[in-house]
Amino acid sequence: QVQLVESGGGLVQAGGSLRLSCAASGRTFSTYNMGWWRQAPGKGREFVAQISWSSGTTSYADSVKGRFTISRDNAKNMVYLQMNSLKPEDTAVYFCAAANSNYNYWGQGTRVTVAS
Repeated sequence: QVQLVESGGGLVQAGGSLRLSCAASGRTFSTYNMGWWRQAPGKGREFVAQISWSSGTTSYADSVKGRFTISRDNAKNMVYLQMNSLKPEDTAVYFCAAANSNYNYWGQGTRVTVAS
């Protein structure tokens, strides 16, 4: 039913850019916050960015503020994460997620590797 599918990961050099996409389907997300989280090997999932589906209000982790931009396309049910000025410490599997009150729905993840 509910499905979040990420794409756009890959290997880039430090200082480069990537654009991640999340296709959301299976329910109405109009009242939800949509977020990006990431997980490095051996670590828990870390919050990256969030956007309100309805209002477009955003929030960011301090570690990515000024470098990453989250956005959404309401007509296409898509969420994006534009990542600029990438650093090796950004290397992780990135997950798209959806929250009503809690983050209950998660995608499968897309891997981002930033070479030093």
